[in-house]
Amino acid sequence: MSCGVYERARALMTRGRNKEQGAAALEFALVSPLLFALIFGIIGYGYMLSFRQGISQGAAEGARAAAVEFNSANQSTVALAALNRSLSSYGVSCVGTSLIRSGETVGSCSVTIAACTNNATKECASVRVNYAYRDHPLLPSFPGLGGTMPEELDYTAVAEVS
Repeated sequence: MSCGVYERARALMTRGRNKEQGAAALEFALVSPLLFALIFGIIGYGYMLSFRQGISQGAAEGARAAAVEFNSANQSTVALAALNRSLSSYGVSCVGTSLIRSGETVGSCSVTIAACTNNATKECASVRVNYAYRDHPLLPSFPGLGGTMPEELDYTAVAEVS
């Protein structure tokens, strides 16, 4: 007799567990879009921040390279080469005054050697980079998260020419 009670109790427990498994699947279906949005948002925003750091580093390296170049005719060329080295890992390059990615213009870049704004007796090298990020994101955006990204990434670095 006790075996029958055991069998009945086991059947009731199994039936209850099946209902709980259905509830867990429903909870996962409700929570998973939010979880995926959070994960893709973190990845996308982190990659954008990495790219922003690459732009600022490239502009700073370009200005420094132009500032230490002895031949004034090569200053712009050296600055653009340093900028392109920094941006190459993102598939972006500065050609003339345009930022190019996959054959498409995605922003602008410039190298200027002119009098310093704080001391007109000295020359300064200025490297400016502007990338239209919202129109040309590096990673596809999760639906609904594109509006959280910045419209443009813009950075200017200045170094005094020695």
